[in-house]
Amino acid sequence: MVTVTMQEKPGQQTTPPPSHVELMIDSTVISHGGATHDGIWIVIKAMVFPIIARFHAGYFRISLSLCCQTLLWKTLGEPPENAHAYRRMLGAMPSAAFLLLWFLSLLILVSLSILYILRCALLSDMVKNEYLNHISVNYLFAPWISWLLLLQTSPFFAPKTVYYLFLWWVFVLPIFILDVKIYGQWFTKGKRFLSTAANPASQLSVIGNFVGARAAAQMGWRESAIIMFTLGIIHYLVLFVTLYQRLSGNSCMPAMLRPVMFLFIAAPSMASLAWDSISGRFDCSSKMLFYLSLFLFLSLVSRPSLFKKSMKKFNVVWWAYSYPLTVLALASTEYAQEMKSNLAHLLMLVLSGLSVSVSCILMVYTALNTNMLLPRDDDNDDMISMTLRQTTINSTNSI
Repeated sequence: MVTVTMQEKPGQQTTPPPSHVELMIDSTVISHGGATHDGIWIVIKAMVFPIIARFHAGYFRISLSLCCQTLLWKTLGEPPENAHAYRRMLGAMPSAAFLLLWFLSLLILVSLSILYILRCALLSDMVKNEYLNHISVNYLFAPWISWLLLLQTSPFFAPKTVYYLFLWWVFVLPIFILDVKIYGQWFTKGKRFLSTAANPASQLSVIGNFVGARAAAQMGWRESAIIMFTLGIIHYLVLFVTLYQRLSGNSCMPAMLRPVMFLFIAAPSMASLAWDSISGRFDCSSKMLFYLSLFLFLSLVSRPSLFKKSMKKFNVVWWAYSYPLTVLALASTEYAQEMKSNLAHLLMLVLSGLSVSVSCILMVYTALNTNMLLPRDDDNDDMISMTLRQTTINSTNSI
């Protein structure tokens, strides 16, 4: 007998199903030589299904944050020749710390990718439901953004090598395909209109374009970078105006998902970094986008009550704080290098310190609350029970 224990989902008011799902595997099924493998396969499914059923693309917030934090550490650890004294001080960080963070980010990203591949293979209906959801669909960009960020920090591939170029295409093509599907539905008669589907998480779609543009610019592919930047900035302007006009601070998203509003900071910050790589310097356009990011950051941190409900109990959505802060810190490093003033470098130190602190706190909280990473979902649990029961019946009938 294999028992799959289901954890209770907080805040669920409906009558809970039985506290566990028991999958009975008859010994006669496993005892037959030809059915041994079927019995083992059923046991494996009984252990794997509960995990992949509760797992979703939103968990790539973790890899997104860690990969961006890795990029920040690499940037700070490689100061330019004419760097300010503050920047040279940060460059004294040990390279071993960066390598440790890079391999940790790689391990987590690979693990999350494997889980999601299993989810696509075994529970394709749930993946389809994610695509049809106006919030979840945006996190389908997150794994590809994470891989692109990790590629830009790779200690093994230089930006202009054939391996870098190949991997860039592998990670950018899914982003472009999703762009065609989602952007196409925004301005044609499709399954979702921007006026009704727009939410702060929608900014992940434009962030994907900016990250791809920055990676292309570093390879020397300026025209490809401009193409991706154009797709991102045009749709960002339309999306930003839509969000600014229709969403109020208290009703734009469920209370638990309000940390996602920090993506308001990430989009213009990443756009400023992308244009900096394309133009070769942190010019007026990059500065304007950076100033917009600072304004949005101050607007959000000045309203802590907005995030009070989401902070009552640990949730993976907390990782939505880390990535935008890290991108803002990255933009501040380029801004400080361009301005060369003490005030600009002091701002860089403050934002970088805040980003590293938030990421470290989230890693500690996640390590201490691993039992809460995959909360119970009654609908998913019912599907698990039915799927496992059908698998057992089919296996028994085949004997």
